[in-house]
Parts: sequence; C-alpha cells; structure tokens
Amino acid sequence: MAEANPSIVVTFVLYLVLMMAVGAIFYRRTTDLSDYILGGRKLNYWVTSLSAQASDMSGWLLMGLPGYAYLAGLEAFWIAFGLALGTYLNWRFIARRLRTYTEISGDSITLPDYFESRFRDTSRVLRIVSSIFILVFFLIYTSSGFVAGAILFSAIFNLPYTTGLLIGAVVIIGYTFLGGFTAVSWTDFIQGILMFFAITIVPLVGFGFAGGPAGTFEAVRLANPEFLNIFTATDGSPLGIIAIVSLLAWGLGYFGQPHILARFMAIRSADEVAPARRIASTWVVISLTGAVLVGLIGIASGGSFMPPEANSEQVFIHLIDGVIPPLLAGIFLSAILAAIMSTADSQLLVTSSALTEDLYAVLLRNRASQSELVWISRFSVIAVAIVASLIAVDPESTVLGLVSYAWGGFGATFGPIVLLSLFWRRMTRNGALAGLIAGGVTVIVWYNLSGGIFDLYEIVPGFLFSLAAIVGVSLLGNPPAAEITAEFDQVT
Repeated sequence: MAEANPSIVVTFVLYLVLMMAVGAIFYRRTTDLSDYILGGRKLNYWVTSLSAQASDMSGWLLMGLPGYAYLAGLEAFWIAFGLALGTYLNWRFIARRLRTYTEISGDSITLPDYFESRFRDTSRVLRIVSSIFILVFFLIYTSSGFVAGAILFSAIFNLPYTTGLLIGAVVIIGYTFLGGFTAVSWTDFIQGILMFFAITIVPLVGFGFAGGPAGTFEAVRLANPEFLNIFTATDGSPLGIIAIVSLLAWGLGYFGQPHILARFMAIRSADEVAPARRIASTWVVISLTGAVLVGLIGIASGGSFMPPEANSEQVFIHLIDGVIPPLLAGIFLSAILAAIMSTADSQLLVTSSALTEDLYAVLLRNRASQSELVWISRFSVIAVAIVASLIAVDPESTVLGLVSYAWGGFGATFGPIVLLSLFWRRMTRNGALAGLIAGGVTVIVWYNLSGGIFDLYEIVPGFLFSLAAIVGVSLLGNPPAAEITAEFDQVT
C-alpha cells in the first residue's frame, strides 16, 4: 500500500488535530451535566441528522458492509434494505414524540432517566437495570470501533495491531473527554459529510477502472453468478427464510440504539425533526448503496486491488489505494477513521452518562454538584474506553461480528420499551422492567446457541419476547396512575 506516502500521513495528522481542536473549543462551553450529555437540547437539524447517521453507521459502513458484499455479493442487499427502512421508520415515528416526551417527563437527558420519569419509578430499579444493559452492550459496541481503527492503521501504516488500537483510542478519548455531547455531535457532523463523499465518489471512480457499471456487473457474474442473486448463497443454495429475516431484522435495531435516540432528544425543536428525517434518509440510502458497490467492485477487480492475504473488511482501503490519487486518498482514508470515531465517541458518551447520571448520582452521590458530575462523566469515558480496548485486543475480532451482537442487544432490550412507552397508554412500570430483562437476556442466551432456529439473528426472538413480556405483565397488573396517563395524553 501507499503507507509511506507523506501526503496520507499529513492528511491523517491534520484530521486528528481538527477533531481534538473541536473538543477543546467546546470544553469551555460545557457548564453542567445536561450540556455534557445532551448539549442543552440545542442541535440544529443539519447537525442532528448527519451526526445521528454518522454515529449510527460507524466503521462497519466503510469496512464491515463492503467486506460482507465482497464475500457474499448482493446478499448484502438485505442488510442494506433493512437498515434503510429502519432509519426512516425511526425518524418518522420515534424522533418527534421522544423529543417531546423526554422534555415534558422530567426533562430527561438519558434513556434510563426517561424510563424512570415516564413510569414514576420511585424504586429506581428500572433506571439501574437499563443502565447495566447499556454498559454491557456498549462495551462490546465500542470495542468494535477500536477494532476497526486498529485494522485501518495496520493496513495503511503497516503498524502492529495493538499500536493502531492505541492510537485510535487515545484520539477518540481526547475530544470526547474534553467537549462532551456538543463536541461529539459537531465532529460527527463533519465526519458524516466526509463519509458521504468518500462512499459516493470512490465507487464512481472504481467503476471507471472496472469497465463501467455494465463491465463491473459482468465481471462479478463471471467470477460467480450467485454474487448477483439476492436469493441464493455464493454456493448456489437457497438463502432461506431464516437468513433473509435475520438480515432484514437489522432494521429493528434502530428503535433501541441509545446513541441514536440521544440525537432525537437533543434536537432544538420537535418541528425540526421532519427536515432532519429527509436529510438522514437520503444520506443512508446513498451511503448503503455505495458500500455494497465497493464490495462488488472489489470482486470485479479479480484481486488486482486486494492482496491475497488481505482482510475482506479492508476492501474499501485497498480500492482507494488502487484508484484514487495519493492526496485525495489521504482524505478518503480519513473518512474511514471518521466513520470509526463518529460512533465510538457517541458510545463512550452514552456509556459515561449511564455511569454518571443513572448510577453514580442515583446510588452514591444524589447531591453531587453539576461540576462534579461533569468530571465523573469525563473520567468514566476513560474507564469505559480502557475496558473496550481490552475487549478489542484480539486481532481475530471482526467489526461486523461485534457490531451485530451489540446492535441486536440494544434493539431487543430497549426497542420494544421505547416504542410502547411512546404509543401505548396502558403500559406499566412492571411491564417495562419485564421487557428489559426478557429482551436483554434472550439476546445473550440466543447468541451463544447455534443450529436450526438458533441461526436466526438474536434480535428477532429478543424483540418478540420483550414485546410479549411488556404487554402480558402490563395487562396482568394494575393500570397506570392517573398522573402517568394524563402526561401521556399531553404528549400524544
């Protein structure tokens, strides 16, 4: 690769310095915990939409998904379609109502805080249990970003895996520690723009080297005609209903992702949700299409861009090296780093908020000052990053595998509760708690089983069992108090 090219090195260094500068700028603007965790609910719709999608897609958009398409061809269409549909539905049905409800219900700034206020849970058990699940799944999710960073630095600069892991972690910790939510959102906004241009321009240039769209698809067909059939595996066997449902079910995950839902809670006004939805949906459809095309172009190249020993998740990196001039290559390679950082920083922030707002302030220091809570959040960022780095130390880890587990965990644990808490008046505290436990435990158990029905993506049974637990326990218990239903009616 062009790892020794000075223009790539300079571009990377300048990009990393820019991200740190943004963190330093917002350091002075962070005065209380609401500022650090939710930016004081002041995000405009451009920053909200692009930062939400950048933090959503992560390094897997430019590494995991192209790598999957490189190995499986248009089978990757099912994931892309599920994610595009999930993105739109999340913005269409969840964003506006969650923004309104979290402000009316105790001005909640985290999901556990919202659950507690929504159901008037004076026992604090709902808040504590949901915070524990956030910690468990976000440690896995954040480690996926660190794995992607390590793969990136290893491929470009020929660094040892652990050295690349350390560099990426230090930079992400730096600006998240300093600037909190606003710094994370603005860096994600910049990163979202960079990711969009990279994933659209690189495939277009790649087409030129592969004989245009027609030549590319013909080369893919000659390599293996099954690559172009969305209903078969690469060996020609039918894909099967379990496989298709599992791939489409990625879209279910959106309803329960705390780092995405935090953007809905932070947007300046509920009236700005509609334009944000249009921007986000357009970004996602184009970006997912570009990611799948990168994998197909990699197949069509016949290995001319991909070294035989290369990791399939490096296909975008090697395509850039093969078709893009060095100066622009540095910018587009920075987009991969942007994708990694834009998710890892959000995950660090949400996890630190769970530790600070939902555990430390509740269990240990309920009279802590705002300044103390901000500093506890900052040091929580470091602690979480250290644990996530230890999880990511295994060089055999894959970005897509780690993301899949964490994504399913959040989708099944929190998705049904968020949906029904916003749209079902009869839901109770005990129902919410039962749904939390049913969804989270199902994902953990199902993930460790295999064969037959257990090959189904764990988000599907977890989501269904959580829904059933919420509805069943809520209907069996006493109806919600009049105060709770009155607040629900005010929102709806």
